Amino acid sequence: MTDRYALFGHPLGHSKSPLIHGTFARECHQDMTYELIEAPHDQFAQAVSAFRASGGRGANVTMPFKLEAFALADERSERARVACAVNALKLVEGRLHAENFDGVGLVRDIEANLACPLAGKRVLLMGAGGAARGALLPILATRPALLVIANRTIPKAHAIAESFRTDNALVAGGYDDLGAATFDVVINATSASMRGEMPPVPATAFAAGCVAYDLVYGRELTPFLRLARERGARRLADGVGMLVEQAAEAFLWWRGVRPATATVIAAITVPLT
Repeated sequence: MTDRYALFGHPLGHSKSPLIHGTFARECHQDMTYELIEAPHDQFAQAVSAFRASGGRGANVTMPFKLEAFALADERSERARVACAVNALKLVEGRLHAENFDGVGLVRDIEANLACPLAGKRVLLMGAGGAARGALLPILATRPALLVIANRTIPKAHAIAESFRTDNALVAGGYDDLGAATFDVVINATSASMRGEMPPVPATAFAAGCVAYDLVYGRELTPFLRLARERGARRLADGVGMLVEQAAEAFLWWRGVRPATATVIAAITVPLT
């Protein structure tokens, strides 16, 4: 029988996931389907249960269900526990296993696709929500010289850092604490770009020739990326590569084979203007 996979979220009208996983399946010769399940806001658990009962093997999870997926899982990876959020599920002997590949996808996009190894770099990560939390372990695993978490609500940034208090590379605080510090890689994991707003990062944070990465993707430069360009960033990137790379990690987790990503990234990338 053809194996079933799906994406749970709400809304899902513009999701690229079926295209991405459909391409992966063809290239890797996998007998599987991938569908969208736009569950009602208050019926995520019921929708997952119905999917399992109908033979579903695994799923991706996007907003607004990442926290509910974390609570629903029987087994959670360390990355999922640190993020307190889940973006991939799979059934193993009747138990629901949970993972978070967002940070892995982000790091792979920066290091492999943007050719910017993070080892020894000074990295600024803006935000203290699930996206930022999911990025922590993968970024720290690269051994940056410094990883600074900056957030409007300073106690939230400190709470994240407390989980890694033994890692001397990690520092947390507010935007005012950044002073005149400069960074080799600046990552916007806040929701500001979704509203067309600018996070309160000082313009001085962008070192000459840095990489600026916004997790939000679209057809236009976000205010964050426009500022980075004005400050001399070497490379501007949105979240398209991260989207495809995290999908490839989930595909590997489900199917045991990692698909190539370059062709898919090129196919869905819209030049930033």
